[in-house]
Amino acid sequence: MKIKWFGQSCFMITSENGTKIVTDPYVNMLGYKLPEIQANIVTTSHNHKDHNNINAVKGKFEHIQGSGSFSKNEIKIKGVETFHDKVSGAKRGKNTIYNFNIDGINVCHCGDLGHILTSNQIEELGNVDILLLTIGGLVTINAANAVQVAKQLNPTVIIPMHYRTKALGLLGYIFCSVDKFISISGMKAKEYNELELNKANFRDYSGIAVLKYN
Repeated sequence: MKIKWFGQSCFMITSENGTKIVTDPYVNMLGYKLPEIQANIVTTSHNHKDHNNINAVKGKFEHIQGSGSFSKNEIKIKGVETFHDKVSGAKRGKNTIYNFNIDGINVCHCGDLGHILTSNQIEELGNVDILLLTIGGLVTINAANAVQVAKQLNPTVIIPMHYRTKALGLLGYIFCSVDKFISISGMKAKEYNELELNKANFRDYSGIAVLKYN
């Protein structure tokens, strides 16, 4: 599988059989700009314009939103309901975490998670191999809370998302930096343009994999 980051919480995950999954496509804003992308599956974690712009994705795809179990092209998807804040959604509403089983690897996308997980949510999500984890703070969990969530789910690989980058310009300073997350976690980190991994070698990427925004 290949994992490519387009900024914010938007990724392209391509399975070994060529199925393309896009997570949380955004309206071009905040300094980020989506290239032309096609997909077979599009997931949206919540209905905010920097996460739910499915019109930006080309092709005939299945749009998945909300909790439940889904399956397409040999990919199994579990959506688990969470919240965009620490007050049960009273400020920013609900958020869905998706755990994808792709090529025998469980890839979990946290969307705009706003709180530490409950024991029930952890149980619902099940095993997590690769965690796409929001770390930026302000409207989501911050770097310290993200480290707690990572400990709760215990993935082999953590890919940070939704944090300060150069693309955001001065606006980026309202968010935590990836360096702060790495420092608090105490884990080793390495940068990649994209990840290309499989069930046999994904443990070679153990730790924090920082994907570059191009």
